Amino acid sequence: MSNEQSTPKSNQVAQTKDQVKIPGKYHVVFINDDFTPMDFVSKLLIDIFYHTPDTADELTRLIHDKGKAIVGTYSYEISEQKSIECTTMARSAGHPLQVTVEAE
Repeated sequence: MSNEQSTPKSNQVAQTKDQVKIPGKYHVVFINDDFTPMDFVSKLLIDIFYHTPDTADELTRLIHDKGKAIVGTYSYEISEQKSIECTTMARSAGHPLQVTVEAE
């Protein structure tokens, strides 16, 4: 029997680098249509995205004038949840509002 203890040799130690990527951000985008009332869009922006009434009105006008606008930027999961929540509320109210999630 040997009294030698098993120890790793310095040249056998594996070196690993932990590379953690910062999660990407995603935009929630409202797309204009000719059927969803502007008041309804403003209400969604206040209730779901916590915009002030003034900011909600400005964004609603931007969506109407430009055809679409970013209404919030979040992690993927939050963006997806807010998109689903808006779409569900719009459909429940009979509106065809389109909401998309796009990578930043």
